[in-house]
Amino acid sequence: MRRSCRSGLVLTMKCPICHKEVKLDDPYMPFCSDRCRIIDLGNWASEKYVISTPVEKHPEQEEED
Repeated sequence: MRRSCRSGLVLTMKCPICHKEVKLDDPYMPFCSDRCRIIDLGNWASEKYVISTPVEKHPEQEEED
């Protein structure tokens, strides 16, 4: 967050792609532009990002082994 003298508190965050500041009311939030939004979508589609799962075995799998 950043404080502005004129308007009080200005809520911003950084774009996850290019790291420019983005206001919370920006239409492309959390991205700064449509370009960064498309780049992020492409990263998911090309599997550059993954959601990890726990490595632990489930009780059903241990019985089968």
